[in-house]
Amino acid sequence: MKIKESAENYLEAILMLKNKNGYVRSIDIANHLSFTKPSVSVAMKSFREEGYITVDSDGGISLTKKGLAVAEQVYERHQIIAKALIALGVDEQIAYEDSCKIEHDISNASFEKIKEHLNCHNII
Repeated sequence: MKIKESAENYLEAILMLKNKNGYVRSIDIANHLSFTKPSVSVAMKSFREEGYITVDSDGGISLTKKGLAVAEQVYERHQIIAKALIALGVDEQIAYEDSCKIEHDISNASFEKIKEHLNCHNII
């Protein structure tokens, strides 16, 4: 199932924040993505209704199996595309910024070929 780029960014942010801090709240997502708290609250309600996240009684946000699958796919694409760009000589900061844009639009076929190429050259 294809979801929108903004949804992918939210789910990836939840994964990254969970890995970094051990927990995630709406305010953490708002700060990380530079979005307003009300915007994040609306998105979290939608993600909860669609089965991508759960929210505990203290406001802690966790990815469901469905949400984690999307988040991990986007995160992997982000990391691998950035590494490919860095290997080509792109500045690290620019590579990560650009990979965030590319990760949502690249086809599975092209991504897999990039990943295969990097593996063959021991870059990843």
